[in-house]
Formats: sequence, structure tokens, C-alpha cells
Amino acid sequence: MTTRLERNVTYGILALFTVIALTPVIGILTTAFGAQNSLDTGFSLPKDGLHWSNFADAWSRGHFGTYLGNSVLVTVVVVAATTVLAILAGYAFGVMRFPGSTVLFHLFVIGLTLPQEALIVPLYFDLRHAELTDSYWALILPQTAQSLAFGVFWMRTYFRGSARAVIEAARIDGANTWTTLWRVLVPMGRPAISTMVVITFMWTWNEFLMALVMVSDEAHRTVPLGLAFFQGRHSSDAALLAAASVLIALPVVVVYVALQRRFIEGMLGGAVKE
Repeated sequence: MTTRLERNVTYGILALFTVIALTPVIGILTTAFGAQNSLDTGFSLPKDGLHWSNFADAWSRGHFGTYLGNSVLVTVVVVAATTVLAILAGYAFGVMRFPGSTVLFHLFVIGLTLPQEALIVPLYFDLRHAELTDSYWALILPQTAQSLAFGVFWMRTYFRGSARAVIEAARIDGANTWTTLWRVLVPMGRPAISTMVVITFMWTWNEFLMALVMVSDEAHRTVPLGLAFFQGRHSSDAALLAAASVLIALPVVVVYVALQRRFIEGMLGGAVKE
């Protein structure tokens, strides 16, 4: 049992870190509603009212409609492919036994230790040789491979921690491997899968270096890359830059809020036990 003093100290620490986390968010929001070409930034609301038109201006001037469509396409494909492949590979490494499984799994884990900066140049030449640069595939394929390193590790840990009694009961009832995976284990593992989906979504949506190197034409730019070019053209207009940043961050916030319960369950429910 915790004492009242311990609870008060805990709530005080949580409140302090909440204020620290929300301070930059509030600063961006107040700046986004300020007057354009104004030098006033920070936490004070504009005296002449909220300028909602900043978001429309940033959207039209920065061509974020096109960039947003590109980011949605790339992110959805990467998340979907990573989720399916990670579940299949995680089940194979976590439940099934076959020769070389340990070595193959360690190869996936090595992918977590390789920095993207060390791979981006040879990867660019490989994709250029395959005539895939300046295309969606130049963004989808590398990011799917990068996310799979984490996804396979995450799902293998979940499947290894799944109740053996449940798997054996399903097999006794006549369920084959495919049925056991998709009808029994996957529904049980929704928190772990949701956590992987949210993390992969955030990684893919915020990816900048890959888009900067692999894409040179405007038609395939994603929102982080579009924001960088937008900042170069409007570096002196803090209100427009803040409004554009809010527009780009909003989808991530929406996805997290929609899946936050399962995300927290996956993080705290012992999804990673190794």
C-alpha cells in the first residue's frame, strides 16, 4: 500500500513532466494562430484574434495536399506490409522449430544495430541501378526492410510468451498452423500488434533522410521533405511554419489517440520479455 505522501510525490513528478512535455506543443499552437510576418512568438495569443487562415495558407502555399497523399500511400503500404510479414516471421521464429532459425533471427536483430546513414549511399546506388529512384518503391521497400528488423523481434517475443496451453488446445481441436496463428494468436495479440503498428507508423511518417536521398522530383515528396522546402521559402514567417508543422503532426496524433489504449497495453503488458 502506498502512503498519501508517496502518491502526492508521484502525482507531482507526473505533473512536472507533463508541463515539460506540453510546453513546446503549446508554444507551436499559439504561434500557429498568430499574425503572419509577425515577430511575436511564444505563448501569448494574438490580440486581434486567432488567425485560422494560417492553416489554409500553409496548406495551399506548401502543396501539402500532394505531399500528404504521398505520405499516406507510403505509410499505409509500409505499415501493412511490415505488420503481415512481421507476424508471419515472428510466429515462425517464436513457435515453430526449424534448422537455422536462431541464425536467421539474429540476422534480423542485426538490422536494429545498423545506422541508416551507413546504408543510405549504397542503397541509393542499388535502387538507381534498378531504376527505382524517384518512385514510391524507393521509399516503400527500404522502409519496410528497416521496420521489419524491429517488427520481427517484437512479434517473436510476443509469440514466445504466448500460453503454450492455448496453442496445444487449438491443435488438439484440429486447428492447423495457419488457423492457430490468425484465429487464436493474432486476436490475443492485438495490444502487441497495435504497439508495433503505431511505432512503425511514426517512423515511416517522420522519415526524412530516405525521402531526401531517394526522391528528387516534387511529385513524390513526403510531408517531412515538403516541410523542409517550405521552411526554406518561408523561413521568416513563424506563423506559417508553425501552422505547417501542426498540419504534419496531426495525423500522428490522431493515430496515437485512436490506438493509445492498445499501445499502452502492449507496452506494459509484457510484450517484450527478453
